[in-house]
Amino acid sequence: MTTDLTGRVVAITGGARGIGHATAAAFLARGARVAIGDIDDVAVKEGATVLESTTDATRVHHDTLDVTDPASFDRFLDGVEATFGPLDVLVNNAGIMPVGRVVDEPDAVTRRVLDINALGVITGSKLAARRMLPRGRGHIVNIASAAGETYSPGLATYCASKFAVVGFTDAARLEHRGTGVEFSLVMPSFVNTELTAGTSGARGFRNAEPEEIARAVVSLIDKPRSRVRVTRLFGAAVVSQKFLPRPLAEAMSRALGADDVFLGAVDRSARRAYEERARHS
Repeated sequence: MTTDLTGRVVAITGGARGIGHATAAAFLARGARVAIGDIDDVAVKEGATVLESTTDATRVHHDTLDVTDPASFDRFLDGVEATFGPLDVLVNNAGIMPVGRVVDEPDAVTRRVLDINALGVITGSKLAARRMLPRGRGHIVNIASAAGETYSPGLATYCASKFAVVGFTDAARLEHRGTGVEFSLVMPSFVNTELTAGTSGARGFRNAEPEEIARAVVSLIDKPRSRVRVTRLFGAAVVSQKFLPRPLAEAMSRALGADDVFLGAVDRSARRAYEERARHS
């Protein structure tokens, strides 16, 4: 049995493309009113236009959003509530994933990854929860990653940011138990979006599609849970490693190509456009 989402107000960060855009489409298909925010003002307008073409345009709202700026985030949520009414769901999806050895990573890029991936999630969660608590209802869904439960060479700072999201969300969920405000995590594996451009994925596992992540997010509104992993097979492999001696677990990861997938095995030309945007936009 599914929950009736007609009229629910949903805000999604990083909603111009990829997982965020697919999640917006999934909520709209269930009758929700959806606002997408993104730092790329051109892309967010284009993304909203695509969404409007598939549904009643009055159920779509868009705005420029810099998740690293609390004032920008607050203005975004103000605009959502002024347009649609009280916020029911916030999906903290915005994130970036530059790849390479940490010693080669400029300090500005390190700060940018943590500001967007970790602090952006914390800021959004706080601002949304403050609106939801007086009403006694609401759901905050934070998009983490399998990299929040394991680690990969070439993703040191990204892993740090996603570990932070996992720890923050679990603690916040316990702090708000019984208030009517839910906190959940979605843990994607490799997903076929620009984020993984130029990489080959984990050996022996298929990549997920953005629509699969979107369905997982919506499923949490139907049935609140602490976390959901997509794909389930990759998630099970990550969890199983926790019960193995570390040398054996790391040997398994090497066998799956993890040591090289974000380093020597990267197709730099296929990834160049994404890296430029992630590092500098």
